[in-house]
Order: sequence, then C-alpha cells, then structure tokens
Amino acid sequence: MTPRTRLGEDIQAVLERDPAARNSLEVLLTSPGVRALVWHRIANRLWRAGWKLLARQIAYRSRRVTGIEIHPGATLGRRLVIDHGMGVVIGETAIIGDDCLIYHGVTLGGKKPGDRQHTEGRRHPAVGNGVTIGAEAIVLGSITVGDGARVAAAAVVVNDVPAGALAVGVPAKNLPGKA
Repeated sequence: MTPRTRLGEDIQAVLERDPAARNSLEVLLTSPGVRALVWHRIANRLWRAGWKLLARQIAYRSRRVTGIEIHPGATLGRRLVIDHGMGVVIGETAIIGDDCLIYHGVTLGGKKPGDRQHTEGRRHPAVGNGVTIGAEAIVLGSITVGDGARVAAAAVVVNDVPAGALAVGVPAKNLPGKA
C-alpha cells in the first residue's frame, strides 16, 4: 500500500467518524490526528531500520506540533482516528488494530516490569480492531482490549477487556454485551 493510499484511507476514516469534518482538504490541513499518523509512519520506518535517534527526533517534533505523543516503535493499524488528539500518549510496545477511534487525553501506557508478567516483551496494551477509547481513558500494561470493545471516558483499565465489552470506572470493570 502506498503512502498516498494510506493517507486517503486516514482522511476518509476521519470524514466517516467525525461529524465536524467537512471535506478532505480540511481534514488534511487541520487534523492533528492525521498529521501525527503521517509523521509516525515515517518515524516507525526509521525505527525499524535501526535509525532510532532520528525516529525519536521526528516523533518529538510531531508531539510538539500536534500534542499527540506516539513512540516510533508503536504498531498502528489502518484507518485509526485520533479525534481531538491533544494529550494522547501511545507507548513503544503498544499495538493498535484497524478501524479504531481514540479521543483526546488517552494514554496507552506501560507498567514497571515487576508489576505484571509481560506478553512477548510487550509493556503496553494491545488494542483489537474496531475499538473505541473515550476521552482521558488510561489503559496500562501488557493487556489486551478485544475487538469491538469500548473503553469509557476516564476509565482506568489494568486488566484485559473482552471483545465486545464495555470497560467503565476506576479501576475499570467489564460490562458484557454489545459494544
């Protein structure tokens, strides 16, 4: 997939999920989430090629401009929408699936290695496909948020969230049912 095709998918995803987005040009020129994703893809390629310092510098520049901090080692799926992205933090070993929606102030953070056994060297969450994470939610550690799950605004998630569940509260409890 070419970078131009990927950018087109990102813009279309914003147009579909954000009622305030009016047209492609507006999204391209004003969406901090789209800008952060473009810069992340560049930084991630450099990171995987071993150019770690340059990748971190690009990620730092992106954070300064967009207010969205994505570690260059993070793995992001297609059509991710970061809406009102200020304060979003995505850690180095985080994995985010396709068609996810993340609101402002979300943290996908790590925990100290002694706090929990890590899965395959991950310190950060793995988020499935079609997940929505509400504003100011905190998702910590080597946990999994299943496909189609939702994390409520301001929830603090430290345990796995099953597919299709809704995680609410501090600490978050999983409510089964259709997400």
